[in-house]
Amino acid sequence: MKKNTLAEHNIKFLFWSKIFGSILFITPVLTLFYFSRGLDERLILLVMVFFSLGVLIGEVPTGIFADRFGAKMSFLIGSLLGIGSHALLLWAYEPWVFFLSSLLTGFAATFFSGSDEALIYESLILSNEENKMDRAMGQIDSAKFLVTIIVVIIGAILAKDLSDGQFKLLIVLSLFFMSLQFTLLLFIKNPPNQGTYQNDIRTQLKEGFFTIKKHPQVLWMFMNITLVFIPATAIFEKFDQKLLVDAGLPVYSIGIVYASAALIGFTASRTIGWMTERISRVHLLFITGLLAVLGLIGIATFTSYLGILLGILLILKLVSAIRYPVYSQLSNEIIPSNVRATTISLLSILDSGFDIIIFLTVSGMAITGFSMMFFVCAGIALIGTLLPVFPKKV
Repeated sequence: MKKNTLAEHNIKFLFWSKIFGSILFITPVLTLFYFSRGLDERLILLVMVFFSLGVLIGEVPTGIFADRFGAKMSFLIGSLLGIGSHALLLWAYEPWVFFLSSLLTGFAATFFSGSDEALIYESLILSNEENKMDRAMGQIDSAKFLVTIIVVIIGAILAKDLSDGQFKLLIVLSLFFMSLQFTLLLFIKNPPNQGTYQNDIRTQLKEGFFTIKKHPQVLWMFMNITLVFIPATAIFEKFDQKLLVDAGLPVYSIGIVYASAALIGFTASRTIGWMTERISRVHLLFITGLLAVLGLIGIATFTSYLGILLGILLILKLVSAIRYPVYSQLSNEIIPSNVRATTISLLSILDSGFDIIIFLTVSGMAITGFSMMFFVCAGIALIGTLLPVFPKKV
């Protein structure tokens, strides 16, 4: 990236804000935390459903908000909501409190979803660097992998006994760092043409729908991304701790495993540009999608083999680090500036719909065991991988 530009400034502060916002010490033991508070596999999947409901409720209103008032204000509101939703976990001993926390977390996430892409792409346009969108998003996303390397080790050690007091300590520590994230977001600068949309909301929504109708390839590539992401990342990461522990991994070692996976994710995120110079973005999406399908089949087949599970976890982390930045480049080359956040939010509604359908379907199979559940997940990921991706014609 060029020096002393708005893009460099915003990438830097988004990177650091994501670092502090990703310091969630309970991550390496989250599933075990759920089980300790009385949730079972079905209820854990329902927690994910409520997250998706929060996203479904918030996507369009927050996308409209970002196009009208700018990404900075959107980030600040989302950060405050995120702090509140995480704090609820301190008092979560009944399923409904977990559901509420997850719903608010999903709603908070929508204030960042789309707004971050719109902010960075519009900033890059000002310095004629829009062709570096995937590198910029990879750099920002690398923050969560970087911080995970340290946080998961500390979190797993602090919660080694899985006691209630230890869980509360992890939550309080995370709330402190989430507050620092809010402070960093105050330094974000909106591009001059962002947050200036003045037409009525119906016109704004029509323009977003028209963009998708005019460029259906955006819809296809989005479905390609989300149908792989849901089973290979969202569902797998909710049960990987349980799978690893049941296969014989000590609790205190979970942090080391997560740190290793995060290091792979960080390296992949930082080398997106190097990859796309050697492999076309379309081929990269297909290869990583196929890796996700094979990984999910491996989990379903070798549920109790610790070594295989560890290898697959690392592969899926690599896949998740590569796919979204590549999609972000391809899609933002097509979406117009004035309704960028709105259009991305409209697409994300589809993601939430798939989330709810897939989570509910898989939750009904959870009682039969992990094998059948992950075979179904592999089938869903295969459908996503085979959906066509058509980049913008030069």
